[in-house]
Amino acid sequence: MFPASADPAETTDRPWELLELADAYAYPEQPGKGWLRANMVSSLDGAALHEGRSQPLSGPADMRIFGVLRALCDVIVVGAGTAREEGYRPARARAEFAARRAAAGRLPAPAIAVVSASLDLDFSLPLFTAASTPTLVVTGASAPGDRLAAAREAGAEVVLAGDGTGADPARIKPELSRRGYTRQLTEGGPRLLGQLTAAGALDELCLSLSPRLTAGTAARVTEGPELTVPQELELVSVLEEAGFLFTRYRRAAPGTPLHGDSA
Repeated sequence: MFPASADPAETTDRPWELLELADAYAYPEQPGKGWLRANMVSSLDGAALHEGRSQPLSGPADMRIFGVLRALCDVIVVGAGTAREEGYRPARARAEFAARRAAAGRLPAPAIAVVSASLDLDFSLPLFTAASTPTLVVTGASAPGDRLAAAREAGAEVVLAGDGTGADPARIKPELSRRGYTRQLTEGGPRLLGQLTAAGALDELCLSLSPRLTAGTAARVTEGPELTVPQELELVSVLEEAGFLFTRYRRAAPGTPLHGDSA
């Protein structure tokens, strides 16, 4: 792994190469199981968004890691609101990763999985009509029937991950894994990530710390009910480039005490 340097010049003179990043962010081997990774960006003062979007917090180094994480996964899980606000399109195949994906028996590009209860989605958009890997719509068994039909007619694959109108956050990961999408990446938004965190479904958090301040009242990277007990994560790696810190945390082993607790 690449540690952060005390001297920024040692890390910003040469940007990290794509394949170096691919090795650093490789998924763990989880035969038959899914691994759910989140990738989020935050300002120094804790904002996940600025004027409703994450793009103003990002930069070239962050976008390069964003692209690598997409190239490593089977599916990108995103909330419907984020898909609308950020103008999601189908993920593209990357020539730099073609051989690596082919050797692993994976499709050239990951699928996008949109999580929605109402299915209030524009199925005429390229996200649904121009995807080389069909877009998935993740919802509940009681979702509106006419919207389910519209999704399928547009070429989307419907994944029922709950018995109600919306998806059960605890069932999203196993339902996607059952279909072969075991390397999972979520890009939020904060509400979906909060739900996945509360459900105990999140295995790993890749958090980019942007060297920017926003003030305001924007959401944090997770939003929703407070956990009864804070979830402990273990630091895996830290990279630094152009003032950004790229941190990677994994779920701590069961029984790991919170730092500061007595053993």
